[in-house]
Amino acid sequence: MPGARISARGWGWRHAGRDDWAVRDLDLAIEPGERVLLLGASGAGKSTVIHGLAGVLGGDEEGESTGELTLDGDHPASRRGRAGLVLQDPDSQVILARVGDDVAFGCENLGVSREETWRRVRDALAIVGLDLPLDHSTEALSGGQKQRLALAGVLAMRPGLLLLDEPTANLDPEGVREVVDATRRVLDETGATLVVVEHRVEVWRELVDRVIVLGADGGVLADGDPARVLTDEGESLAASGVWVPSHPPRTPVRRERGSDESLVSAERLSVARGKRVVQQGVDLTVGAGQAIALTGANGVGKSTLVLTLAGLLAPAAGRVLAHPVLKGGVGDAPLRWRSRDLLTRIGTVFQDPEHQLLTGRVRDELAIGLRALKVGRAEQEARIDELLQRLRLAHLADANPFTLSGGEKRRLSVATMLATRPPVLMLDEPTFGQDSRTWEELVAMLASLLDDGNAIVMATHDERLVDALATSTLRLQPRAEVLA
Repeated sequence: MPGARISARGWGWRHAGRDDWAVRDLDLAIEPGERVLLLGASGAGKSTVIHGLAGVLGGDEEGESTGELTLDGDHPASRRGRAGLVLQDPDSQVILARVGDDVAFGCENLGVSREETWRRVRDALAIVGLDLPLDHSTEALSGGQKQRLALAGVLAMRPGLLLLDEPTANLDPEGVREVVDATRRVLDETGATLVVVEHRVEVWRELVDRVIVLGADGGVLADGDPARVLTDEGESLAASGVWVPSHPPRTPVRRERGSDESLVSAERLSVARGKRVVQQGVDLTVGAGQAIALTGANGVGKSTLVLTLAGLLAPAAGRVLAHPVLKGGVGDAPLRWRSRDLLTRIGTVFQDPEHQLLTGRVRDELAIGLRALKVGRAEQEARIDELLQRLRLAHLADANPFTLSGGEKRRLSVATMLATRPPVLMLDEPTFGQDSRTWEELVAMLASLLDDGNAIVMATHDERLVDALATSTLRLQPRAEVLA
């Protein structure tokens, strides 16, 4: 099937209940077989464009549109199966309980024969490097593995338009290479059109033949050959928040590098995902002002270790202890603390920011923990306003959190944790989805907290973040066994 043709003429979209347009005044044409990297600052509407092309923005009850957006001359929603979409959040695309069934789902909905469907399933899994049995549980997959699973499900449908929304955001370096190489092979074999949204420009630079940069206030900021756009307009693009390899963001200068005052420790700790032990015998001490980076391949247990250290998962063996300066009379095992005790002692940012969203308004989201602690109204407002301003969310204070971009949701999840000012921060991919400006501001804020004596444990693939903040790094290696 040949590549799809895309056209936008004065197109815009505004989410229901929002004053500002997510995208507006978009004019562009993408020819069949072109490979486009779509860039722009956080909140510029990249994901909205991707969802529009996939035909999944919804009807009038979800928002309003203006202008025209077409796929092969028709409304995208009418071109069933023509576009394949991989979302920012792989969890939202996991549908069935077994890996093979999940990859087969799209083909079955398109009426592909059983024999051809399962041939495509095996081919797609091999292409994305997900070497697992077809009956392997999707619940047992790490975030990065789910991302490859989502890509395999799209590839199996053989779309004429491949839409990728931050497809490598939660992958280790080897996984990134596998996804990019897999995408290249699919495009070479099928001639499909590609539109990929990604903050890691250097990852896709050699694969794409065109870069389109969306303006924060609407329209197209730049469009053309990748080398020309990133070189000739690199400085101005970087200033607007676009990640440009030759113009990296600034990193903060740390005043302090940690102390010997222990806050939390792990002793011979083993952690499990379901009945599968993923790490064993971990010894770790988290001191005031220290930032410990947890690194390693997808699936080794970084997220599981973070949640166990945070008192949210029970250890499979060993123990997690809070030291006197942190526990303050509530007991030395965070797992046994009430949620109120955790709020003021250990704050956690989950890998998926949507798992922390509970209300219909950004401002209310930030107030939840403060209300639970019975913080006074004036103090609540002061803390919330400060966080909204520092994390560039003030203009979204009344927005529904679920309509935010991936990067905005991530900043909101960090802000909800910071609102209650816990001295220990457990962060899972805290810089996911950030443009260069918001990355710089977020890292500066975390550095300031470290200088003030807070402690951080962060699971991350972001090497820049590790270089900027980490006082030590624990690289996890695969150590799995099944509990009896």
